[in-house]
Amino acid sequence: MLLSIIVLDSVGVGELPDAEAFGDRGAYTLNHTLAAAPVALPNLSRLGLGRIPTVHTSAHTVLPDVPVSGGHGRMREVSPGKDTSTGHWEFMGVQLQHAFQVFPQGFPARIMAAFDAATGRGHLCNAVYSGTDVIRDFGEEHRQTGFPIVYTSADSVFQIAAHEDVVPLETLYAWCQAARDLLQGEDAVARVIARPFRGAFPFERANEHRRDFSLEPPRTVLDALKDAGCAVVGIGKIPDIYAHRGFTEEIHTDDNADGTAKTIARIRQAAQDGTHGLIFTNLVDFDSKFGHRRDPHGYSACLAAFDAALPDILAALPRDSALLVISDHGNDPTWRGTDHTREYGLLLTSRPGGAAVDLGERATFADVGATAARALGAAWDGPGEEFWTQIA
Repeated sequence: MLLSIIVLDSVGVGELPDAEAFGDRGAYTLNHTLAAAPVALPNLSRLGLGRIPTVHTSAHTVLPDVPVSGGHGRMREVSPGKDTSTGHWEFMGVQLQHAFQVFPQGFPARIMAAFDAATGRGHLCNAVYSGTDVIRDFGEEHRQTGFPIVYTSADSVFQIAAHEDVVPLETLYAWCQAARDLLQGEDAVARVIARPFRGAFPFERANEHRRDFSLEPPRTVLDALKDAGCAVVGIGKIPDIYAHRGFTEEIHTDDNADGTAKTIARIRQAAQDGTHGLIFTNLVDFDSKFGHRRDPHGYSACLAAFDAALPDILAALPRDSALLVISDHGNDPTWRGTDHTREYGLLLTSRPGGAAVDLGERATFADVGATAARALGAAWDGPGEEFWTQIA
């Protein structure tokens, strides 16, 4: 049995009931993106995209009258957050009781003093900032001083930007590990992120060399799968999010196109060698390149590119397999600010020869992990209600 899960990072399907508490009442990543920049999504429509409650259908975008052959629904996030780590951890059975620590005023002097001691240098910025704006505003000073640019966001992150010609990648990664070691306990953030950039002004982010240093999660479904002898393949930033725990194989990607191609190749390899297990992919460009930059046209083009690739993904699946297409939060490119938005997660499924199945509104993202455990025969008694028996 092979299960492939693909996360369309930030493709939210409407405000959650508690969105107002996050300042996100009215946010709707998918609908607002397609309204601002219409593109046709025929293949996602055939999986049932248009049958998810409140998704707007149109002859030009989500097609209302195509035959549907997949499972379709939406998922509530019960953990208090709207970031990558919170959503992905909940997918695999970790429901947080308290939000990750954030630093809206920047990091305290005691933290920055310890970080400076670890790097042997000073630092620049230490404020909430957009990733593209921070290298615009501090990039030249960084090149002159060699001081790392430290910034954060509404998410629980400690981000370090450095020019690849000034700070070698190995040094940047070592600084990130030092920050990860410092940011524990009451100072713990979900992720320390290496943000290299290159070139002359205006600088370009070197996203293919980004690396996340995550807080280690409690036991997840990934651990249960690995313990049960399943292959657990993480593609893209997935292994980073879980602190590289629970995987039997990790595959780096440069962007969505590379991630999609490597997912298809790994599915084909699994079909040939009879792999029993999980292939778990994150496609991050929706979020990092277009959501945070508030670019609905780029976001729509990204959706269209995935839709065009979907037939090749489905064709690669062996007979005894299933595909889940999900999302971890929203990042409405028409919304104010540059932060994530608190939204329902997308849920689409496909099995070779499968029929249309209404999966309804799932009570928690953890239903994904419970379903993976049931499909692959791993013991899991944590949160989540499996829907495998509905699509099998």
